[in-house]
Amino acid sequence: MSSLLPAWLSALLSAFDLAAPWALLALPLPVLAARLIPAEPEGGSGALRVPGTLVGAGRSGADLAARGRRRAALTWTLWTALVVALSGPRLVMPAAALPASGREIMIAMDLSGSMERRDFALDGETVTRLAAVKRVGTDFIRRRAGDRIGLVIFADQAYVAAAPSFDTAAVARALDEATIGISGRSTGIGDGLGLALRRLDPRDTGGEAEPQKAAKAVILLSDGANNAGQTTPKDVAELAKELGIKIYTIALGPRDMADADGEQDVVDTETLRDMAQASGGEAFRVRTTDDLVRVADAIDRLEGGRALAPPLPLRRDLWPWPAALALLSAAALLASRRGA
Repeated sequence: MSSLLPAWLSALLSAFDLAAPWALLALPLPVLAARLIPAEPEGGSGALRVPGTLVGAGRSGADLAARGRRRAALTWTLWTALVVALSGPRLVMPAAALPASGREIMIAMDLSGSMERRDFALDGETVTRLAAVKRVGTDFIRRRAGDRIGLVIFADQAYVAAAPSFDTAAVARALDEATIGISGRSTGIGDGLGLALRRLDPRDTGGEAEPQKAAKAVILLSDGANNAGQTTPKDVAELAKELGIKIYTIALGPRDMADADGEQDVVDTETLRDMAQASGGEAFRVRTTDDLVRVADAIDRLEGGRALAPPLPLRRDLWPWPAALALLSAAALLASRRGA
C-alpha cells in the first residue's frame, strides 16, 4: 500500500505519531450520550415552549434546515478538533548523530603568578604563558565534543571555574576568561588535583566496569612547584590510582627545577612525572607553544575513540493546529447562535 503513495506522503505518515492515542476513544461520546441518555418527557419541564410556527416565522423550512446543518457541522468540528488536540499529534524525526565518547575529563590549570612570564610565542609575538595556554587549551576543549569536561583553577586555593558539562563552548569560555590573581599567586598542585578528582562523578569509578574507569582523566598543567595547599601532589596521585582516574601532567616552562641554578618559579618536572606514572597516565614537557600544540594533539589521540551516538528523536508538536481549529469553530458557532 505504501508503494502506491508519493514518497513525501509515505515519509510524513511514517513520522506521524500520537502522544496520547487513547484520547481518540472520546470521539464517539456525543453519539453514545444521545443514544443512552433518555430524552426529556413532554410536559416535564416548566419552561415556556414556543410553537415552531412562531420560531420559523419569516424563514423558510429550507433556511432553518441549512442553519441546523451548519450548527451541527460546527459542533462536530469543534468536538473532533478538541479530541485530536488532546491526543497530541506530532512528527517524530531523527536528529543527526552526535559524537559521544563517554569520557569525563577535568582540566586542572595552574594560575599562579609565574604564568605571567612572557616566554612563549603566538603569531610571531612574545606572549605570556597564560595567553599561550588559553589559545591552545580552548581549541583542545572545543574539539572534545561528546566529552563531559570541567575546569579547575588553582593557585593559593583551588576552585571550580566550570563544572563538568557537555557544553564544551562554555568550558572553553571559562578558560579564556581566567585571570591571574583571582585565587592567589602561589602553586597548590595537590589541592587543585584533589578538587578535580572530587568533581569527577565517583559513581562510575567503582565496580567492575574497567572501560568506565579508563574514561575518566585529569589533565594537570603547572609551571611551578607545589608550595601551597593542604595536600601533597603524590598522595593525591595515589588516590587517583585507586579511583581508576588517569592523570596527564604538563610541565610548562623553559627551565626545570633540576637545572634551575637558583632561579625562582621553575617547574617541578620530576614531581609531575611521578604523579602521572602513579596514576597510569603520561607526563609531557612543554617549553614552547609548538610543544604545547603537540601535547594537546597527543592527549586528544590518547583520549580518543569517539563514535557516533544513536540519533535522538526530535518531536514537533502539531496539537496547536487542531486546537486553533476548535477555537475558530467555537467562535463561528457562537456567532451563528447570536445571529439566530
